[in-house]
Amino acid sequence: METQRERARIAGEAGGPRRSDGIAELGGRRPPRRSRPTTALLLLACAASVATAVAACGTRESASGEAAPGRTARASQTTPPGLPRGAEPVTLDPANFTTRIDNPYWPMTAGTRWVYRDTQGTPPRERVVTTVTNRTKVVAGVTARVIHDVATRGGRKVEDTFDWFAQDRAGNIWYLGEATRGYRNGRPRSSGGSWEAGVDGAQAGVVVPAHPQPGLEYRQEYRKGRAEDAARVLDLDAQVDVPAGHFGGVLLTKDFTPIEPRALEMKFYAKGVGLVLSLDVSGDSSREVLVSYRKGGG
Repeated sequence: METQRERARIAGEAGGPRRSDGIAELGGRRPPRRSRPTTALLLLACAASVATAVAACGTRESASGEAAPGRTARASQTTPPGLPRGAEPVTLDPANFTTRIDNPYWPMTAGTRWVYRDTQGTPPRERVVTTVTNRTKVVAGVTARVIHDVATRGGRKVEDTFDWFAQDRAGNIWYLGEATRGYRNGRPRSSGGSWEAGVDGAQAGVVVPAHPQPGLEYRQEYRKGRAEDAARVLDLDAQVDVPAGHFGGVLLTKDFTPIEPRALEMKFYAKGVGLVLSLDVSGDSSREVLVSYRKGGG
């Protein structure tokens, strides 16, 4: 589950050009419904939404910390302290997981396909295609669904990633790792962003909780010094306009990592669809938006 900043870092490690991010039109929170807002209004609404989100989250809390006693991921643990945080270990019970991922904020039916792109910066701009495959992989004893993510620029592959997700009985979507490789001039280079739960101290995390509520914070992934993303829920009623359409009742999270303390990314998840917008607010205000969505047949 590469973020915009991670893809840029991997491209740099591969010796390729770093992204000039930026993407699409974001509708702010509760845009006018009778007419499409202009680009200027969209950008203003976006800035207002981000300002509200930052104010809501206050001072950033570190996602790292001392290891706490191990936890077992079970259906009854749907709120803190059930969700993992920082570096604390978790014990995953394979019997409590399924590859049938139906969390409404990011359903992953086999065959489902999302297409994202950026619309700012210097061409050629990046296009990302994410597909839920029929494949599974056993990670840390848990059978996970394999998601394939391919990023291209100017028709050339710049990154190829296989992500591994599984859902617990409570409905939390767990992120168990990824195998990623950066490309330069069509040739594979770096796999620096890869990690796997249970290997080299890596720990699984939650990418979308079953019952998100404002203020809920959780770890998304953990491999010390390489993958330490965490998220905090900011809102459950955001509204977004992207090329794929208008979405209301959107889950808004603030994603951050102690590896890059100044990095901050807002993500928007629409019910029945999944991730529709990623907004980097670390300085360049890059945006990655959903262009098209096709639900799989299972």
